[in-house]
Amino acid sequence: MKVPAAIAEIMKREGVDILFGYPRNAVLEAAAGADIRTVIVRQERTGLHMADAYSRMTRGRKIGAFAMQHGPGAENAYGAVAQAYSESIPVLVLPAGYARRLAHVPDNWNSTIQMAGVSKTAEPINLPAETPNIMRRAFTALRNGRLRPAVVEIPYDVNDEEVGDFQYEPVMTTRFGPDPEAVRVAARALVEARRPVIYAGQGVHWSDAYAELKALAELLAAPVCTSLEGKSTFDETHPLALGSGGAAIPKTVRHFLNQADLIFGIGCSFSYTGFGVAMPPGKTILHATLDPADLNKNYPTRHALVGDAKLTLAALLAACRELISSPRDPSAVAAEIKTVEAQWLQEWMPLLTANDAPLNPYRVLWDLQHTVDRDNVIITHDAGSPRDQLTPYWKSTTPLSYIGWGKTTQLGYGLGLAMGAKLACPDKLCINVWGDAAIGFTGMDFETAVRERIPILSILLNNSAMAIEVPGMPVATRKYRSTDISGNYADFARALGGYGERITRPEDIVPAIRRGVEQTQNGAPALLEFITCQETRASRL
Repeated sequence: MKVPAAIAEIMKREGVDILFGYPRNAVLEAAAGADIRTVIVRQERTGLHMADAYSRMTRGRKIGAFAMQHGPGAENAYGAVAQAYSESIPVLVLPAGYARRLAHVPDNWNSTIQMAGVSKTAEPINLPAETPNIMRRAFTALRNGRLRPAVVEIPYDVNDEEVGDFQYEPVMTTRFGPDPEAVRVAARALVEARRPVIYAGQGVHWSDAYAELKALAELLAAPVCTSLEGKSTFDETHPLALGSGGAAIPKTVRHFLNQADLIFGIGCSFSYTGFGVAMPPGKTILHATLDPADLNKNYPTRHALVGDAKLTLAALLAACRELISSPRDPSAVAAEIKTVEAQWLQEWMPLLTANDAPLNPYRVLWDLQHTVDRDNVIITHDAGSPRDQLTPYWKSTTPLSYIGWGKTTQLGYGLGLAMGAKLACPDKLCINVWGDAAIGFTGMDFETAVRERIPILSILLNNSAMAIEVPGMPVATRKYRSTDISGNYADFARALGGYGERITRPEDIVPAIRRGVEQTQNGAPALLEFITCQETRASRL
């Protein structure tokens, strides 16, 4: 068995059933021969974004994988590998490589070297017989500990070489829990806190710890907010829900964090980023994370628990129950949440219900939320204004119904995420919300959705400008119109074979959304282009 066939066989044994990619890479043909579906994209970055979402939506039970050409293909893919690394997403990256004798010649791109800084492990196949061992190490990295990309580079001169007979069993997945004594100390701190707040990250998603998170919150009557990546770990219609963090946030998040005496971060990194919620100073931080490298990274940690989020929450829950005879009364906290949220929404309701033309993007997204079946939706934002206009107001009700991101914010990420989510969860309505800047980066891959029969709903907010950049570029805008962009994206979607519709009047928003959803139910990807004003206001608190 030659190297590409051996890689395909190992992927199949590991449960990989889709290989995203762009030629030329011999593994693509070998994968098809092994009955692994190959999905060919128009640009490498989008393919990796699809693989990223595939891993997320299956909680890593099925690893997203991407294969690309050596040199320019790997170079184009680098940004998406970096994105997955920053978001802690396990993706198997299979770049072709230059022949072994040329791999270290100057000017030749070497993925093993160049991607080492944005991957958990990066290794070339220099000896064909080592292929099973290298793949075993890659999958072990992908399924254990902190989840991040694994790179296996395939020099093109090994493609015709034989691996020989090999044994390969799928790798194990391990979990570990926190120190029992640290749990007891942390539980007492939680129980004795006057105003604790739980801050849930995506570790709750990966460990499937939703029930434990809910049980702990209800036991303590503690309000829960999430990171962007953790959005949808907690039902945001629950009386104790505060909403999600991000650059723009609900007032409930800022209010309760500022007044907290203890903030319990579970399954989060507490990374300081301009696209996440900042923790106020002077608070007692209880940090539960899988990776001890996160501890004290940005905020001083008083109590630390290192381990799987589900095991950690289960241990904390048991320890807290030894200290509390029955669940605390949540009515006062719930009433405070309701009051603060109502005051905040009253400030924003004029935008959320605006009857203006051009349309206000807040009205578009408010109507979207109240038209679709949120329990059966997977939605994601894009970078910039679409993120800030969506995340504070959209209430996720079921796990993994929102794909949040923001450690790094590459324009165009959302399209591939929605397509990958649809492949992983074909019964869900998968939506990406983006702007006219983002579509310029990855829009051609709407054709991939058409060709590969991936019926997503794409909500495009077109204000013909990079509106949030205008205040920082007044001279460039006045002299050279440097922040202007243009296009008819509904026509573009139709030209690529999908459904496209342009909406300009507020009374047409809901009927258009319903038509778009119907198109997806009929198997066609739909792009709804809403002509909006250049709205820059955001709930940055």
